[in-house]
Amino acid sequence: MSTSNRASNGKYLLDPAYHALLDEAPQAWNLDTLPAIRQRVHAGIQPSEPLRFEEHWVARAENEAPLRLCVYAPLGPKAGPARPSIYYIHGGGFVLGKPEMVDDQLAELAHSMGALVVAVDYRLAPEYPFPSPLEDCLAGLEWLIERTELLGIDPQRITLMGHSAGGGLAAGLAQLARDLGLPALAGQLLIYPMLDCRTGTPDSPWHNPTTGRFAWTADANRFCWASLQGQQLPSENMLGYFSPLLATDLTGLPPTFIAVGALDLFFEEDLEYARRLSRAGVALELHVYPGVTHMFDLSPSLQTAQCKEAVSQALNRWWLANF
Repeated sequence: MSTSNRASNGKYLLDPAYHALLDEAPQAWNLDTLPAIRQRVHAGIQPSEPLRFEEHWVARAENEAPLRLCVYAPLGPKAGPARPSIYYIHGGGFVLGKPEMVDDQLAELAHSMGALVVAVDYRLAPEYPFPSPLEDCLAGLEWLIERTELLGIDPQRITLMGHSAGGGLAAGLAQLARDLGLPALAGQLLIYPMLDCRTGTPDSPWHNPTTGRFAWTADANRFCWASLQGQQLPSENMLGYFSPLLATDLTGLPPTFIAVGALDLFFEEDLEYARRLSRAGVALELHVYPGVTHMFDLSPSLQTAQCKEAVSQALNRWWLANF
């Protein structure tokens, strides 16, 4: 098979564990289809039995509903020194999702790492465009920082984590936390983060025929970024918080772990963000997993197991450094 044919042959590139994706028709993403997409995704979220988390509520401005946080604690009685914590931001293209979408993973993460996991139920676009989702993420992080003693967590071992759009929000939040002078974060775990609003548009610098063919396409990406943006592009001083790859200054950010599949639409932007972090003097760990697409870790595979182990190792390393 020629090199050009291999680049366009999804079956050749795709790991056999993910061949079911070959039979999936692309989903149309627009304002007309979004309600049905939300209903389908949210209907698949099953409440945990027994309930794995406690709900906490953060007051917002007058006439606005309070912000919901889901707090997952390790099993067993609390003993010993203060725990580390993970502040988690869910994916969903900025337009759908809630913490319960990854409830099992968050509960397992809390138990396996002995950490308190706090997941934020931020407002969704397009009803609430930027900066509303990021403002919610900031409010939840400030709530966590202000209550470290009450929650029994170590203020020097707070780590950000997010998948996909949640990874993009986490990256923007890390920049914002730095600029606001919040206490230093132990690290940020960015799992196939959504970082560049240009990806999938004519203005994109990324033109890779092997990426974005499955699971998350350019069409979906364009719609979700347009939903987050709203009526106009954020001002220059806000652009990096909106689309983290477009930030002009990446110095002073916490140690960063990035994981992405080689066939993910975000492959190019995630690699470029990793390069820029390295050039800015940020401690960096980058993992590229062969033959897998966006959301690869939602399916059992060798790559999923490897990514899970790499995340655990990164957390342990950061927390040990700050203990």
